[in-house]
Amino acid sequence: MELICKITDEDIGEKTINMENPKLRLGARGIVIREDGKIAIFNKSNKNEYKLPGGGLEGEEKPEEAFKREVLEETGCKVEIIETLGTTEEYKSLNNFRQISYVFVGKVLKDTKQLNVTEKEKDEGAKLLWENPEKALELIKECFDKLVASKYASIYSTKFVVLRDSKILEKYIEMNKLSNN
Repeated sequence: MELICKITDEDIGEKTINMENPKLRLGARGIVIREDGKIAIFNKSNKNEYKLPGGGLEGEEKPEEAFKREVLEETGCKVEIIETLGTTEEYKSLNNFRQISYVFVGKVLKDTKQLNVTEKEKDEGAKLLWENPEKALELIKECFDKLVASKYASIYSTKFVVLRDSKILEKYIEMNKLSNN
């Protein structure tokens, strides 16, 4: 599977420290596209954060199952995976934490119009937006320098999320330009 990006502390303006036996988390995330070509982006308004839908794998869950579950929770949409974009790697040395995410493109089959967000996400002002891919990328990139910490997440951790998701979206937009030529 192709590596979309590898993000380290230096990429967000921090100094990397040596990691020993970092905690590993596996995630699944990506692009959720409607029939009209708009994609889902998750906005946590109290943090000024824009991100793509996704989250961590639970138990013995396969990445594809986790993607579909996370998308249903965060967007209310049931999706069919139409493409695998690749993987991302994040190395958060200040947290001794490493994350590998499997990245998919999902086509909306049904919109239940019901979000199932956590209390944490509600506290952070979670809401769903549908934007064209270029506008979504603009929102994600613009929020990087305007992030606000929450009682759940530091700006440090959120910068990784925002940078990772901008790289995923750039890859998706570039692939679509190539396939449309």
